[in-house]
Amino acid sequence: MTAESSETIPFAQHEPSPREIPPGLHFIATPIGAARDITLRALDLLAGADMLAAEDTRSLRHLMEIHGVALKDRVVVPYHEHNEAQALPRLMRALSEGKSVVYASEAGTPLISDPGFGLARAAIAEGLPVLAAPGASAVLCALTVSGLPTDRFLFAGFPPSAKSARRSFLNDLVRIGATLILYESPKRIRETLGECVQCFGEDRQAVMCRELTKRFEEVTRGTLADLVGAYERRDVKGEIVLLIDRGAVVQADQETVEAALDRAMESMSVKDAAGAIADAFGLARREVYQLALARVRSGKDAG
Repeated sequence: MTAESSETIPFAQHEPSPREIPPGLHFIATPIGAARDITLRALDLLAGADMLAAEDTRSLRHLMEIHGVALKDRVVVPYHEHNEAQALPRLMRALSEGKSVVYASEAGTPLISDPGFGLARAAIAEGLPVLAAPGASAVLCALTVSGLPTDRFLFAGFPPSAKSARRSFLNDLVRIGATLILYESPKRIRETLGECVQCFGEDRQAVMCRELTKRFEEVTRGTLADLVGAYERRDVKGEIVLLIDRGAVVQADQETVEAALDRAMESMSVKDAAGAIADAFGLARREVYQLALARVRSGKDAG
């Protein structure tokens, strides 16, 4: 998620605090939208670290310019999933020499659907210090404004792009007793919302957050069916966080299960429908699959 660039005048020329930046790997959170959503500690680290690394070097340089943080004679090392093999040894060498290295993802908190995991694991394996300067996070920002329960939540990341894998991914989340938080591409959000209706039910409460902390920020609340209706004809753009409420505890009597199974089989294969309903009601998949086959046979016999 990228920070907005409208704030081009430094709020103040920032100098690092008198405290020396300790050696080790420092992960810093950067703004997900408004450029001023960065902590003073993160600015201290950017100003005083021996080496800087970033998922997107241009974004980090621009953020530093906005806040008046001088790069001086330092370079910003690019580090992302496509160049990890080349960049990791360079960063590890600096850490092993006792230098302070700051890493920033393009926006938000590193490692949260962003690069940095391999770097963290490598540093930990060598017994080197790994520290974090917390700050902006699209996950927590969305949870805060959603109005959904916050006592227990699961960040599930991006659903798979392939339809069958995405359906399986969503089915695995049905029985989790927590607020679910997903990231999704604007190109796939309508399809994902439709599949969420099939997996979770059209009455499940949900919230879609778009462009959080940016100029065109939008939060849409309602049932999954409401969200499908709200976005089915819209050209959706921007960064999206989708939150889904936990389901109510349902008593799985025979009539309820059969009715739900019939509805599911209208749009899903027998196997997928049986799996979805078994997960939704906490039943054994094999038993629900046999019930589904029996209902298919009874339907054919009736015809």
